Amino acid sequence: MSPTLLSALARIRWIESQLGPVGAAPGPERSESGPAAFRALVEEAARRYGLDPALVDAVVRTESGYDPSATSPAGAMGLMQLMPATARALGVADPYDPVQNVHGGVRYLRGLVDRFGDVTLALAAYNAGPGAVARHGGVPPYPETRAYVERVLRAWQRARVDLGGSP
Repeated sequence: MSPTLLSALARIRWIESQLGPVGAAPGPERSESGPAAFRALVEEAARRYGLDPALVDAVVRTESGYDPSATSPAGAMGLMQLMPATARALGVADPYDPVQNVHGGVRYLRGLVDRFGDVTLALAAYNAGPGAVARHGGVPPYPETRAYVERVLRAWQRARVDLGGSP
């Protein structure tokens, strides 16, 4: 399946998860949740770049709550909340395109894991920037970054169980 078609299908699934399928009666929680609509994309990108799919799930869930149109006050965009300069450096032409965003974000996270040799430090760098982690020789003493790392690590534990792995 082409990346363009996969992206279009992911967008349709996400819209349906929020609004329900065309012609469906309104009702309680729909079975096709936002995360479920993008699960195949997240798993495929994680495996392609050698990361645990549960870790990527945790980052996406923490960064955007699986909202492909999310924009932070700082200007980060899409599912993995890529900053404009980071998106450009990764060759992501449309940060709101789920396929481009997730593949770019996972490539970036893979590079941070390789650079720092540790998932915790990679997560801190994903949030505060690699320069901050290098300057501080570890997780920077920023309350936002420390809280972010803890949230992602907790979400990773939950995702491991949810995706059929062990905690």
